Amino acid sequence: MRLRSDIFVSAMTRRLFARGDFAAVERKGEEQAGAIFIRQRFRDGLETLYAPAPQSLFDGKEGGGRLFEIRIDRKEPAEIRETLDRELKFDPDLWIVELEADDIGEIVPLAETRPNPLG
Repeated sequence: MRLRSDIFVSAMTRRLFARGDFAAVERKGEEQAGAIFIRQRFRDGLETLYAPAPQSLFDGKEGGGRLFEIRIDRKEPAEIRETLDRELKFDPDLWIVELEADDIGEIVPLAETRPNPLG
């Protein structure tokens, strides 16, 4: 069963705070099923953007029924903002969560990416 978006975000931010890291909800989306995008900020000023993984990557993993993939890895904040602005035009019900933590591997469930058989 998939957790509601608001519950998933609340649990994720609490886990980060419990570790001594920082999290903030930049934009609240639809409470039940809004897509969740995560901005991970690093000390060097760069950011990584995590987006909902395509359903085809779900292979029975746990995590509240949500998996993420890296959409943009360690780029300038302006590039992340442009991508999020495009996503908001497509889906105005999405969530944006900002995290300031060096390691979020145990907090954000990542989908396993499979090699493309076509090259």
